[in-house]
This record gives sequence, structure tokens and C-alpha cells, in this order.
Amino acid sequence: MNKSESKCQSVDEYISGFPKNIQDKLKSIRMIIKKAAPEALETISYQMPAYKLNGILLYFAGYKSHIGFYPLASAIKAFKSKIENYSYSKGAIQFPINEKLPKDLIEEIAKYRVTENSKKVRKNRKTKSSERKK
Repeated sequence: MNKSESKCQSVDEYISGFPKNIQDKLKSIRMIIKKAAPEALETISYQMPAYKLNGILLYFAGYKSHIGFYPLASAIKAFKSKIENYSYSKGAIQFPINEKLPKDLIEEIAKYRVTENSKKVRKNRKTKSSERKK
């Protein structure tokens, strides 16, 4: 898919722009995320699928030779020992197209991000509540 030529309006449209083998992996990641974060809002952000629940949870994207999975820097740090067999950076993991998707790992990271965002919201509510009492 040439992202510079097209701006997708939906995740379905985004996924449909890839060859079948990549579509299958993107659909699989999408289902894993929806299962792990059923309340999350699915949208397109930065021209890739994004999921939001109490803030951004994660993104994913298809490429010619890998699937990019973007769970933010905190998740990369928390799962560093489990992702060391993949190429990764501060905020991204690359799952090679020619390898089986690590579905359990993707689910675990997605659930981690849901919990992490929920904790941030609770912490912010407590802080605002204590400020009002002063």
C-alpha cells in the first residue's frame, strides 16, 4: 500500500490495501486487540490503525516485510525480555511477515496498556479530588 497516495478513513479500508498474506496478519492483530481491549475506540491516526481508551493504547501498521506494532515506550520497557528476538526501538516492535505472529505476546501487551492507562486515570482522579479538598 502506498500510504502517501491514500488516506484511509477506516481500519477495514486500511487493511484492504495490503496483499492477502499481510491482510491476514493485520486482521489477526486487530482481533487480538479488540478482545484485549473491547471498550477501546478504533480509529485511524497517523495513517495507521490506532486504539484509544483513557488515552492512546497502541497502533499497528503493515509493511512489505514486517508488521509494526506500536505499544508506546512504557510497554517496550516492560516487555523488553520478551521482545528481544524481534527488531524493536523505543516505541515499536517489528514482527516479520514470514514468521508466525506472537499472538499471546500481542494480547499480553495490549492488556498491559489497558491496565496502564486505567491506572493513570485513577491516579489523575485522586490528584484532582485531593486538590479540590484543599
